[in-house]
Amino acid sequence: MIEALLREATPQLAAVSESPRAEAERLLAEVLGSSRTRLAAGLAAAPSAEQVRRYQQWLARRAAGEPYAYLSGQQPFRQIELQVNPAVLIPRADTEHLVDWALERIAAWQATGCAAPQVWDVCTGSGCVALSIAEASPAARLLASDLSPAALAVARGNAEALGLSRVELVEADGLDWPTPVPFELIVGNPPYIAEDDPHLPALRHEPRLALVSGPDGLDCLRRLIAQAPARLASGGWLLLEHGYDQGAAVRALLLAAGFVEVSSRRDYGGQERVSGGRWPGVAR
Repeated sequence: MIEALLREATPQLAAVSESPRAEAERLLAEVLGSSRTRLAAGLAAAPSAEQVRRYQQWLARRAAGEPYAYLSGQQPFRQIELQVNPAVLIPRADTEHLVDWALERIAAWQATGCAAPQVWDVCTGSGCVALSIAEASPAARLLASDLSPAALAVARGNAEALGLSRVELVEADGLDWPTPVPFELIVGNPPYIAEDDPHLPALRHEPRLALVSGPDGLDCLRRLIAQAPARLASGGWLLLEHGYDQGAAVRALLLAAGFVEVSSRRDYGGQERVSGGRWPGVAR
């Protein structure tokens, strides 16, 4: 029965997957609570009628372009497994570069003898950035914010599931949230896609609020760069993810705002993906 299901499913996924058979197996394994290895070895139990119905529903949704992560409700990111749903963007591997840079800055701060840097993750979505930082750097004090209450509910669920409830989660529009505490580090993966970007139809299942930011995609980035100096400690850093072709524009915005040591990091595809700079003061 399993082989018959897979033969029927594979052509349905041909238009949305480069490896339709493998994805058909992956979907069925998820439904069965098994693995592709057990499926291939004939060790998986035959599906129940309810599991067949669920599998066919998943196939229809996937064939319509819905991402696999929304079907399974999970997405791995760095060392953690995250719950996701259509209220949040699906975490991408390229965002790991933002986390890596943030951890470098935290380590540099701690090397000065200051063991508990204050870190703000803005536009947190699923919480992938804040929770990855918290998991890798237990001493860091984390605040994470998002404009969407539905996204914050997902982030809170992830924080609880991972035992990282020490991350404070608040609803805020950008950096517009009352806190007297200056931050040694502000990081964020804000919306940065232009309103008329031709790639948007392919992202139609993900929340537009977390994707689109004005005619050139830079509206939210401009606002965060303008807001950050009032929130940063002397010598604090601002690190922002952006589009593959926005590095030069974001560096120019950082320099115009008064940041120093401005530079960009490249993603796994070799494109500029994260830019940042230090607010003048004591270097950390």
